[in-house]
Amino acid sequence: MTTDGLQVRLPDADATRAWGRALADVLRAGDLVVLTGDLGAGKTTLTQGLGAGLHVRGQVASPTFVIAREHPPLPRPDGTRGPALVHVDAYRLGSLDEVEALDLDAALDEAVTVVEWGEGWVEGLTDDRLELRLARPHGGVADDVEDAAAGERVLTVRAVGARWDGVALPGSDAVGLTDVADLTDEQHEGRGH
Repeated sequence: MTTDGLQVRLPDADATRAWGRALADVLRAGDLVVLTGDLGAGKTTLTQGLGAGLHVRGQVASPTFVIAREHPPLPRPDGTRGPALVHVDAYRLGSLDEVEALDLDAALDEAVTVVEWGEGWVEGLTDDRLELRLARPHGGVADDVEDAAAGERVLTVRAVGARWDGVALPGSDAVGLTDVADLTDEQHEGRGH
């Protein structure tokens, strides 16, 4: 199965993180998320939400210079643990050999793997993946850090493979954007993470 066309408007960085937290509710070990978008579009911001929703250890930051960073799961309030988060930045990679050297398929079954700038590089890792494209339609990247959190992002979601059959993704009919964007951390914790 391949689904196209789910678009979600995210009014700012907080809504982008909230969408990532909501997406974490449907992710499991073995899932591959490929993030695409211009510099400053919100790829790392969305991944920060995923990390919070998956309840992983460590600050989720852009792994541009380390290429890949693993965040192990922490115990949830109910004592269970979710999957680890492997956060990869393929921006500086120049060949498929460099991608293979990361050995992402070794950890793929045990973690949620998120690859920023991964389009065209990692689709061969699995038949099932989520492809997320972030765009900032009004003005692109802000001039200063304070304004970088402001501004709408448009997220386009494409689910590829049988894994996603019947899965209600945030922003679909099952969960509206305002429901996701308005979740507080405490309300999100009550949804299972």
